Amino acid sequence: MSHQDCHDVIVVGAGASGLAAATALLTAGRDTVCLEARDRTGGRLLSALTSHPERALDLGATWFWDGEQRVQTLAARTGIETFEQHLVGDTLLQEPTGTRRLTGNLIDAPSRRFAAGSQSITSALAAALPTGILRLNTPVSAIHRDGRGGLAVLAPAGTLHAEHVILAVPPALAMERIDFGDTLSSDLVRLARATPVWMGAVAKVVAQYSSAFWREEGLAGAALSRTGPLQEIHDMSGPDGRPAALFGFAHARTVRAGFDKAVTAQLTQLFGPVAATPEVLHVQNWSAERWTSPSTVQHLADYSLFGHTLYQRPALDGRLHWASTETAVDHAGHIEGALAAGNRAAHAVLATPGALNGRSVTTPTASR
Repeated sequence: MSHQDCHDVIVVGAGASGLAAATALLTAGRDTVCLEARDRTGGRLLSALTSHPERALDLGATWFWDGEQRVQTLAARTGIETFEQHLVGDTLLQEPTGTRRLTGNLIDAPSRRFAAGSQSITSALAAALPTGILRLNTPVSAIHRDGRGGLAVLAPAGTLHAEHVILAVPPALAMERIDFGDTLSSDLVRLARATPVWMGAVAKVVAQYSSAFWREEGLAGAALSRTGPLQEIHDMSGPDGRPAALFGFAHARTVRAGFDKAVTAQLTQLFGPVAATPEVLHVQNWSAERWTSPSTVQHLADYSLFGHTLYQRPALDGRLHWASTETAVDHAGHIEGALAAGNRAAHAVLATPGALNGRSVTTPTASR
């Protein structure tokens, strides 16, 4: 990293919001870099590959819905195959007294999914970036005013400088992982620390099978449980039922020794003996992801803070912008909300003068 690593904009986070913001800024001609703490893009878009060509199972965000035009447009523009969520069949209700079968699918609504997994969205955005724009394995530890009218961003290899910084990570995570000194207002700090992390307190479990056997029994793969550990279950099979899979959500606090066995026992009770032996069982505990969830994540529960007005206003003299899905006014918690927040932040930057006030700009040399 150059000693004079200066840019118009630094984007922190290479999930859907961060990559959407970086793409918009680069398209407008702004010198932009995107710093990502992980060794991959996607954030909470995480897809596990399967033996089926170009098919994956989502361990994070899964669906998008009618009216979410940003997602639909992006998928169409990048050639990503989408398909309708399977809805046909009956619902199972698991209670302490036993399991009941209810007519029709009572928990799934019409929606669409990505054949290659939702992470294909960020993979496509990242692949379109020029070399050197995306810097993986680059966590940000501090953001301060730099004394030259901009912001200084501390990363492992040194300090970067920019006129604007876009925070495309959950606000509560930013408060715990990034040192802002005493530069942010107390109202903003309180808000950010209290804002829940979408999926942060959740474990997502995906069980892959050789066939979608539940469909043969007239079941939708949909289930609600009052006993757990999975509280709700859905069909996650790919197009035409391949690969075949069920997935469910559990409270992250229930993930402990014996969790896998409890899950397969529950699936067996609901769907029969065939469910007892999945080919693969994925358990993605998002509360344990250090670059997703702060240590307080299981205590954050006020979802009314999503899209708060303070997130719509840049901080630090108009130079620090919020862009995670939690900050979206509409579709907060969805991929659509992440894209909307990223584009909103990019447009806020573009609405201000773009000159670097005489500071030298170096060409990035790091490769993707």
